[in-house]
Amino acid sequence: MTHLDGNALAGRFDDLLGIDLTAAVGRCGGCGQARELARARAFVTAMGTVLRCAECESVLAVLVDARDEVVVNLSGLAFFTVPAH
Repeated sequence: MTHLDGNALAGRFDDLLGIDLTAAVGRCGGCGQARELARARAFVTAMGTVLRCAECESVLAVLVDARDEVVVNLSGLAFFTVPAH
């Protein structure tokens, strides 16, 4: 399966959480690497999107479109930071 970079989710995260993903830095819960989330690998399908660590391929985030809601799982991130405005 081919992937996109994390920038592919920029609009989605902005719409859902009001976060500029291109500027956010996240620490992978798997390998501990901290990087811009825009550099992660995004696997986009009709069922949802999986964001994986570019270093170790651990799942960082999952977005699933349900009937009336969007389920967002960020449990693969130890944390993420966004620049203050």
